[in-house]
Amino acid sequence: MLSRRIATARPLRAAYPIAQRTLLGQHRKASSADAEFPAMTEAEDPEMNGGYVNPPAVKRQFRDPYGDWWDKQERRNYGEPVHEDNDILGMFSPHEYTHTKPGKGLFQIGCFVAAVFGLCGVVSMTYPDKPSAPREFEGGLEKELGGPGAARAAGDP
Repeated sequence: MLSRRIATARPLRAAYPIAQRTLLGQHRKASSADAEFPAMTEAEDPEMNGGYVNPPAVKRQFRDPYGDWWDKQERRNYGEPVHEDNDILGMFSPHEYTHTKPGKGLFQIGCFVAAVFGLCGVVSMTYPDKPSAPREFEGGLEKELGGPGAARAAGDP
């Protein structure tokens, strides 16, 4: 059975009046008359970040992994200011591989390629392509393979 409210199909606004809510939000004024958030000049705030203390740009992967961090995964202490490029400097950004220099890495890749091609060359020179003596049949295989001297089938011309 359908409810009487559904059966009458009247809109819910008419059934239940909704109280109007006032939207409360933060409103900052960029005027210098605002005492709480004074406007800063370019000389006072050269990076234009509203006076936020921007720590040095150091990737979190280079911090001490065994340090006594409040957040051990991000290697960060409680209340420590976050750099504005935290998405690039955080632990979940791509790691920088610093265990080898580019020149040494190219040399290692070149050595690997040379070793693979050298191994292929040695194998191709020593690999036996065919048996030492080819197999021979008395009278050849002309008759067995259907050559000119072979017996014809019943319907062949």
